[in-house]
Amino acid sequence: MRLAVRLWLLGAGVPVLGVVLALLLAGQLFEAYLERVVDDALLSQAAAEAVSLFDGPGGEPHLHMEDSPLSDLVRSFAPVAEVYGPDGRRVLAFPPTADTSRARLQRLPDTDAPRLETVREGDTLLRRATVRVVSPRGVPYVLRLSASLAWEETAVRAFHGITLGLAGLLGLVFFGLQTWQARWLERRLAELRGLITHLREGLWSGAPAGGTARDEVAEVEAALREAAKRLSSAREAQEQLIARAAHELRTPLALMRTQLDLALWKERSGAELRESLEETRREVERLSILAGNLLDLASFGRGTWEVKPEDLRVLLEDASAAARAQAEEQGVWVTVEAPEPARCVLHASSVRQAVDNLLANALRFAPGGTEITMHAERHDGMWRLTVRDRGPGIPPEHREKVFAPFYRAEPSGRGAGLGLAVVQEVARRHGGHAYVAEPQGPGAEVVMELPEVGPATN
Repeated sequence: MRLAVRLWLLGAGVPVLGVVLALLLAGQLFEAYLERVVDDALLSQAAAEAVSLFDGPGGEPHLHMEDSPLSDLVRSFAPVAEVYGPDGRRVLAFPPTADTSRARLQRLPDTDAPRLETVREGDTLLRRATVRVVSPRGVPYVLRLSASLAWEETAVRAFHGITLGLAGLLGLVFFGLQTWQARWLERRLAELRGLITHLREGLWSGAPAGGTARDEVAEVEAALREAAKRLSSAREAQEQLIARAAHELRTPLALMRTQLDLALWKERSGAELRESLEETRREVERLSILAGNLLDLASFGRGTWEVKPEDLRVLLEDASAAARAQAEEQGVWVTVEAPEPARCVLHASSVRQAVDNLLANALRFAPGGTEITMHAERHDGMWRLTVRDRGPGIPPEHREKVFAPFYRAEPSGRGAGLGLAVVQEVARRHGGHAYVAEPQGPGAEVVMELPEVGPATN
């Protein structure tokens, strides 16, 4: 079903139909109310006439309406009053008729309870009240009052005409409003459909501009544009990552191929072959580290992590023990400073990988005979993990860029440039962040902050 048809049906057709049915029901109730009013008037007049019907001279029945000074004024709308004798013959009538003897009742009422009924005489609809009245002499008479319902029919017809006319006018207004609303919504949805088509074709930038409306459709459009913007940024970052990864992978592969070509090109001594193999091994290790970091970055973006309370001090001590052999080989010692215990809700393997990367980065630049400090402290609901070396440090202009994939601040170009990118991603996934702090003295101080209660669950 088209949007316009749905809006016409639900926004105009159904409401107008409901209004018409309500008005028809109101008309029935109005007609019943008018009939009740007529009945009350007839019974009131019948009660008044019945009490004084025989208070005239000789105790003969008479109608007080005939003697009223207002009889001429009420004649046009007053009910017709008739009195019938015990034989069923009409003896009195108001307004008076030429002959009352020919009008007779076929059957006299046998109870004193008044009888109300609606009858039709010719083209006139009448509401009639019939009351049995016994004279002081014990003679039964019948008092009958008949009121025309022509005015009631006129009033009901006027009510229906006016109300149904207003309902029709209201229906036209509804249909007009829903037509305008349908066209407006179709235009807004067409803009949204164009945006989705634009995005589906992979055109993240240059999407058609949205309208100025502030409604739910605009919110959906804004969400789509925000998602497109993020997808565009992610796609650009992915393309840069792939390009840089390809470049980083090409360099060690080219060196390995060169070493192998030289070894195969001519006869070489065992020492020369050993040197080539050692160089090749170093490049293989570099490729292994690069591939591992790339896999870490890829795995951090998939699924959800299972986090649980861990002891940060134990985690830091384990990382320190794993790097002890390399540290002793370089003449560097690693110390751990952390409260015991240091409870934090985290994903242990990813945080351990980040700490290992920080420690490896510090070992790469720490001079022999110096100390690397691994420190953990709690501050404002966050655990602050700090790894500090006494090396050349990180210049201020590079402190934000070093967390980008494949970015290297050192002129020598050592390393794959992914270690700190992994640290930043781990911190981000936990709801924290990583940054380079201003060190108190020589060296570099890299900080990773993690929420004590773990990543947000929403």
